[in-house]
Amino acid sequence: MPRTKAPEAVPSGEIIETEYSSLMKKSYIDYAMSVIIARALPDVRDGLKPVQRRTLYDMYELGIRWDRPYRKSARIVGDTMGKYHPHGDASIYDALVVMAQDFKKGLPLVDGHGNFGSIEGDGAAAMRYTEARLQKITQEYFLGDLDKDVVDFMPNFDETEKEPVVLPVQIPNLLVNGAEGIAVGMATSIPPHNLSEVIDGCIAYMKDPDINTKQMMQYVKGPDFPTGGIVCNASELEEIYSTGVGKLRLRGKTVVEQGKNGKPLLVVTEIPYTMIGAGIGKFLNDVAKLVETRETTDITDISNQSSKEGIRIVIELKKGADVEAVENLIMKKTRLEDTFGVNMLAVADGKPETLGLVPVIRHSVEFQYEICTRKYNTLLAKEREKKEIQEGLIKACDCIDLIIEILRGSKTRPQAKDCLVNGVTEGIRFKSETSKKDAAALHFTNKQADAILDMRLYRLIGLEIDALRKDYAETMANIASYTDILSNRSSMAKVIISNLKKLKKEFAAPRKTEIQEVGEAVLIEKPVEVTDVYTVIDRFFYAKTIDEATYERNTEAVEADARYLFHVKSDDRIAIFTERGNMHILKVSDLPAAKLRDKGVPIDNVSNFDSSQEEAVFLEPISSLLTEKLLFVTKKGNIKVVDGSEFDVSRRTIAATKLMEGDIVLSVFVHDPQSSIIFESDKEYFLRIASAEIPEKKKAAVGVRGMDLTKGDELKAVYMLPEGGTMSVPVHERKVLLDHLKIAGRATKGSKK
Repeated sequence: MPRTKAPEAVPSGEIIETEYSSLMKKSYIDYAMSVIIARALPDVRDGLKPVQRRTLYDMYELGIRWDRPYRKSARIVGDTMGKYHPHGDASIYDALVVMAQDFKKGLPLVDGHGNFGSIEGDGAAAMRYTEARLQKITQEYFLGDLDKDVVDFMPNFDETEKEPVVLPVQIPNLLVNGAEGIAVGMATSIPPHNLSEVIDGCIAYMKDPDINTKQMMQYVKGPDFPTGGIVCNASELEEIYSTGVGKLRLRGKTVVEQGKNGKPLLVVTEIPYTMIGAGIGKFLNDVAKLVETRETTDITDISNQSSKEGIRIVIELKKGADVEAVENLIMKKTRLEDTFGVNMLAVADGKPETLGLVPVIRHSVEFQYEICTRKYNTLLAKEREKKEIQEGLIKACDCIDLIIEILRGSKTRPQAKDCLVNGVTEGIRFKSETSKKDAAALHFTNKQADAILDMRLYRLIGLEIDALRKDYAETMANIASYTDILSNRSSMAKVIISNLKKLKKEFAAPRKTEIQEVGEAVLIEKPVEVTDVYTVIDRFFYAKTIDEATYERNTEAVEADARYLFHVKSDDRIAIFTERGNMHILKVSDLPAAKLRDKGVPIDNVSNFDSSQEEAVFLEPISSLLTEKLLFVTKKGNIKVVDGSEFDVSRRTIAATKLMEGDIVLSVFVHDPQSSIIFESDKEYFLRIASAEIPEKKKAAVGVRGMDLTKGDELKAVYMLPEGGTMSVPVHERKVLLDHLKIAGRATKGSKK
């Protein structure tokens, strides 16, 4: 395409040529930073993501306080989206729901009313049904000082509103509530901690800024999950808290109770934090699977009896069962023992940074000093303004007769004010020259003059004057106190510590998670008793095993129902060869030990075989294959013999043979070198060859030509004729006697019948 000339109205200097890759790189980096800073990662100062911060601020602005009625969640979400967070209502409501869930947050920030989901993974009701309001701690210690100019505000997305850059949170919320978020190229995962311990850690840091991680852990013992449980790797916590990265090994809590008939009950009373939601249902299924696969025979029943009072999952065991062994098995094979990846990544000083325990507390404490400084500067300015007015009113009370004379003699308010401020007496009627002279000596400030002119007469009552002098003394005390706080860091530290102690006293809760040094669950696998069984697979590919006694009593019935029947050991495996050249392994131990009339399970459920995708052409126990050779025949006439030991593999699925494009496996036989092989094609050609002519190949080989097929012809069937045997097949209402066919050479056309 020819290059077009730029319009003359655009100067040549305005045309910017740039490398496309550089432009894309810059655009992607800008996008990534936007996601990292403005959406996915929390700020280390308030521990909140932008959507959480905006939602809480909007609730504060709407007046949805802890001591006022609940408001519809839809109203909160809509207002937040319209004013501050234009990223869709789902993300806002999800954030609101999580902040109200006491099983996800160590310190819920929102008081939810209605269905806000459950620990078992039930979702919250739609936002039009639920209601919410701020928690008391959120209102007082997250949003309480916003009116004192303690944080900066910035324009919202359309510059019609102002929103806080960060909330003036007075605790290290990043630690207390933790955080989870996935950004571009990075993710954060911070566990929740105990409020009381974190406050003690802050106070310890303020008293000793050089405190190290080990010393800090005397106060902050470790994570405190709202679901309780046990942190099992206490010895690794110091390293995790030093680097901000690592793995916590979590374990649920169990107790042993005595059930009916003396059966022991293993009861799960607390779960790992990672099991919240669908993890509980998966745990129940995993335990049931242990029984189905016969990894344990000691479990007789499992039930979830959890309620609002807490978690209670009851596992009923057989009489005399080894409870400790069952518990270790469950810990090892399910998520009752799990890991929590820690990556303490947060936005610090405007950029993402991985922080340890002490740096997080340091950032929080420095933020407390910052908001405290701004708060007391604002309060000091207000007290000084109040002091100015109070001094004016006190001074006015001392010369109230003169001021009344000025007011009565003035024609306008500005005239009276000019006299009070500048001593201008022209145009004002005075009773005497002395009064006029005294009025000329007045020098009130503008604010004092306005306060005097606005003063009501009742303020002249003696008690009111005494109250005014008392207020003035209090104001002077406040000014002295605020000046001391702002001038001395130690004084400010005392104020912050006092505030933290007050917060701790009101809102602290006992620790829920235990910190221990516990080794991983040791599973001593008992040797599985190997028995002789019969594997029965019916025409619908449902499989089961029955014991020898059952088979011997019902031989005819079993054989009548069975499509495949194998007498094997219970630790054997069944090889399933398919038309696509695959071999799938079916473990006999994965099949249920069933009664005669039981249906069994679909083999699709216990192997990689999918009957809807491919057809099985041959099944044989692996133990038999070790002493056999298999004959493979394909639709396009290729043939080979493979040693059965090649199929003794550990993988669940392998390629059993290599196929040409468009070819499929027609038949697989146990090879008999003394037999004859007869090919029948779609065009009614028959060829009989000696089995001895078929070469042995590896399973990865294609094979050799067995029959030379004419164009458009394919094999219809393959027959193995034992030496001295007889066989016939129908062709157009007549029979072809296969044993009468002459043996010909391999790779020939054969004869038409």
